[in-house]
Amino acid sequence: MAHDAFELISASAEETRNLGRELGKLIEPGDVILLMGDLGAGKTCFVQGMACGIGYPGHATSPSFVLMKEYHGRLTLYHGDLYRIEGAEEAADLDFDGCLGNGGALAVEWAEKALTAFPPEHLRIVLHHLDPTRRRIRFEPYGNRYGELVRRLRAALGPSEGG
Repeated sequence: MAHDAFELISASAEETRNLGRELGKLIEPGDVILLMGDLGAGKTCFVQGMACGIGYPGHATSPSFVLMKEYHGRLTLYHGDLYRIEGAEEAADLDFDGCLGNGGALAVEWAEKALTAFPPEHLRIVLHHLDPTRRRIRFEPYGNRYGELVRRLRAALGPSEGG
């Protein structure tokens, strides 16, 4: 893990979506964003913001039952959900490489269930409940590209949120 990891507290679902939106503005084709955390920690909420950040005009929803959704904006955001899979072998059937090869970016919920299915360089976002409304969100960059992405996100958030 890079030394550029940081965490912050989101006080509401709206703040979590706003964080996702800021990240969505910064992602590029080929980016891999892995979201981890307990049920209800805010993973889907965060990806809803990311979809907004790429310019997707609709409302992103959890792909728990279809495993993968696509949101089209300035790039295609592939939104995966591994909640219902058993491991990396099953995750391989989702063709993450194909998504990235099509010029898309990837955001995957419950990624901890199949970490070996993803490239070693990625951005992990770990969400934890603190209470019914507040979440601790930790950004952990793995690789130079993601260290730079986190630096850019912190700069976009400003000193009050990104510090």
